[in-house]
Amino acid sequence: MKIKGLLVAASMLPMVAACDGYAPGGTATGDRAITDQPAPGLDMAVEIPFESFTLDNGLRVVVHEDRKAPVVAVSVWYHVGSKDEPEGKTGFAHLFEHLMFNGTENYDDEFFKPFEEVGATGMNGTTWFDRTNYFATVPTPALDMALWMESDRMGHLLGAVSQSKLDEQRGVVQNEKRQGDNQPFGTVQYRQLEGLFPPGHPYRHSTIGSMADLDAASLEDVKEWFRTYYGAANAVLVLAGDIDGATARPLVEKYFGDIAAGPALRRHKAWVPVKTTNTVEEMFDRVPNARLYRNWAAAPRTERDAHMLRLAADVLGGGKTSRLYQALVYERQLASEVSVQLQPFELASNFEIQIDLKDGADAGEVEAIVDDVMADFLRDGPTPDEVSRAKTVIIAGVVRGLEEVGGFGGKAVALAQGALYAGDPGFYGTVLDWLNAAGTGDVTRAARTWLEPGHYQLSVRPYPEYTTAEAGADRSRLPAVGALPELSFPAVSEATLANGMTVVLATRVTVPVVNVALQFDAGYAADQGRSLGTSSFTLAMLDEGTATRSALDISAETDRLGASLSTGSNLDMSQVRLSALKPNLAPSLDLMADVVRNPAFDTVEIDRLKQRWMAQIAREKAQPVQLALRTLPPLLYGEGHAYAIPYTGSGTEASIGALGRDDLAGFHRDWLRPDNATVYVVGDITMDEALPLLETAFGDWQAPAGPVPAKNIADVALPPAPRVIIMDKPGSPQSLILAGHLLPPTGAADALELDTANDILGGEFTARVNMNLREDKGWAYGAYTINFDARGQRMWLVYAPVQTDRTRDSIRELLSEFNSYLGQGLLGGRPASAEELSRMVQTKTNSLPGQFETSGAVLGALLSGARFDRPYDYPAMLKGRYDALALDAVRGAANAHIRPGALTWLIVGDRSRIEKEIRDLDLGTVEIWDQNGVPIE
Repeated sequence: MKIKGLLVAASMLPMVAACDGYAPGGTATGDRAITDQPAPGLDMAVEIPFESFTLDNGLRVVVHEDRKAPVVAVSVWYHVGSKDEPEGKTGFAHLFEHLMFNGTENYDDEFFKPFEEVGATGMNGTTWFDRTNYFATVPTPALDMALWMESDRMGHLLGAVSQSKLDEQRGVVQNEKRQGDNQPFGTVQYRQLEGLFPPGHPYRHSTIGSMADLDAASLEDVKEWFRTYYGAANAVLVLAGDIDGATARPLVEKYFGDIAAGPALRRHKAWVPVKTTNTVEEMFDRVPNARLYRNWAAAPRTERDAHMLRLAADVLGGGKTSRLYQALVYERQLASEVSVQLQPFELASNFEIQIDLKDGADAGEVEAIVDDVMADFLRDGPTPDEVSRAKTVIIAGVVRGLEEVGGFGGKAVALAQGALYAGDPGFYGTVLDWLNAAGTGDVTRAARTWLEPGHYQLSVRPYPEYTTAEAGADRSRLPAVGALPELSFPAVSEATLANGMTVVLATRVTVPVVNVALQFDAGYAADQGRSLGTSSFTLAMLDEGTATRSALDISAETDRLGASLSTGSNLDMSQVRLSALKPNLAPSLDLMADVVRNPAFDTVEIDRLKQRWMAQIAREKAQPVQLALRTLPPLLYGEGHAYAIPYTGSGTEASIGALGRDDLAGFHRDWLRPDNATVYVVGDITMDEALPLLETAFGDWQAPAGPVPAKNIADVALPPAPRVIIMDKPGSPQSLILAGHLLPPTGAADALELDTANDILGGEFTARVNMNLREDKGWAYGAYTINFDARGQRMWLVYAPVQTDRTRDSIRELLSEFNSYLGQGLLGGRPASAEELSRMVQTKTNSLPGQFETSGAVLGALLSGARFDRPYDYPAMLKGRYDALALDAVRGAANAHIRPGALTWLIVGDRSRIEKEIRDLDLGTVEIWDQNGVPIE
């Protein structure tokens, strides 16, 4: 898997919820009458036109044409996952997925390289219980290359798989497992699966597997797994984007037609364990709060009842208006978070209730309330309004997700899932029809059926005869890639409202959705002189009630409109964002304006949010990365600087506890004002359409007296010597190595040179730091260097979560990489090379068309541009700026700004195991802190 960015820590670990406390679910079904009332759905057409065909070797192919951008999503789904692992080989499906990125018989190199060169986006591979998939979105001229690569690893892999590659990726996966287990609640999944599924069930073990089984995986296991499951007849290929069926078929036949079908496979089609009694279990772990899970095995994902249960989940715990949220968070204030969801799987889905208890809450009282709410729901069912709102929320989410052709959840995913699980690429439409037609009785019947015992079924069908075509592709070299397209960024226009507010608009006609953002020059830095966390807390309170709408009114109205309303801040800016369906734009803007202009800051709601906020701070302190982001900035910027705050923006328990209504109203008055705001609009709309609606919503909004406050983001000198802090986390299986110092602002003249220098050193998957610690040494799941964004000096962060026994060695390797990069190693070091620069420029420029495919990405570019005083067409300028980069300038930026001798090191881990070896490194004076950031020694 390819993972990049700061919060990469445990991104792909398989997490499935089950029963920490599997308690009674209401009364028996019996002969209770069901009142079946209609519930209007969201009357919107959702279409993904497609063509499909099957090669003679059994490969199923689905093609969707979408010409909005010159890119094609290539998605290959194999019908094999962790459920197919025999006893003693758990984790093998996921381990094999990693091996698929390590070269083939005809291309024995890192799989990512040719894709990075053409600017592929959304590239990754994932493993789950029922399937393994590989996907990337490439510029249209690179389609031949992508098909060659995918077909080569489908048909020509085994000759390139070696013991050394197996050992290397085994280490990477084991570090991934350690990293996931190191998170709060990270080991809960193992108990959940064993509690929900009986011995012998394919879902009883986790996808990540056990350390012992991973150690036991042999080279012959790898080859047998490939021969059994990676045949053409066990796969679905989806091509979506700038492609049509007539073009696709000869290409697919050329590259895939000579690949063997693979053996006939016997597989379960459904297996829902029958559970007639409740099981209650308890465990203890290092977590920031108590949490209650309750799970039921339910209908498989292709059955109608599974989707009725999605509606039931939304009614019970889908948001603020849901029954369990109101009962536990609003009314009784026993919980900080409640969620209910259906996790759909092929053999048996998982209906899950998850509740984060507040400190001191009575778990027995929480369980009793859940019992009562479930009993009422199973007895009376949902109301028509609840079902209608749930439909709107779910379908609106589907509409937004289908803007993208590939990635983790775009059109290619919808088509592939239908083909793989239901034998019908258009199965998504069947699901939407089921949801739209559902009445209250349908939801009630499904809940009564599946929140009590389930069933098991096995279907056996004759396996078709397959033949193999003659070889059609030249396997001696990669196909030539044609001229790659340049970014076509939409035109941007400006207008001014009656009160002087600037409107910035870009028309992007893809789906009937309009995205609106109101951006204020505030952010976390505006907390200066106030309680830490004021900015984030104030923004969070905006949708917790206005002068005329309660928090529940706002949530309900948002659901009815099919809108999405969010508020938040980054370091420099605060934003209120609206994603609205175009037919509902006017009332959605009315709601947005009310939230922005007339927040009530009700003391009851403030107290409710404080309880949840405190729980969030506690969770941050339990997460190693977030704990470091809370701790490092104050050390780097120093007292009095606006950035010397937790980078999470959440503040501290003391600062949040001291916040009152007057503090929030004061922040709103000083910062969230029309003379400090700009309106950004991107989507299916023109300026002539947008202006009258924006005038109605914001045109009469007047600024208060007095100027907007100032923020101190003055430059800070780098320290003369390193500083080393060990933050003790007893029992931690990993050490999280972080180090940082300050760089010039994101908007500095040489920012592009410095960003490129960082990308080569540690900013990309194939950069030096990750290739060393992950691919070469196998000590980390991922290691990076990150340039944070900021208007003032920004933070350069070294990030390396490593196995505990390699903490000292990893720090040595990091310093060696840094010094060599700056020309300070043996024989003059190894500064950035022309080849590395060329590869990086190719990656960055060729990815631009795919990077700005969605209207949300365009909106993000406009907001970021305003933050750093960039022109609206800055994305369109990037190719020229990258092409003009000189190697000497990139090296010069690195040498001018990267200073290993000025780093502040923060190492989070088990002090008893790492302190001595860190002191032996003699980096500088070593300090010992506890997890609250309080010095111990």
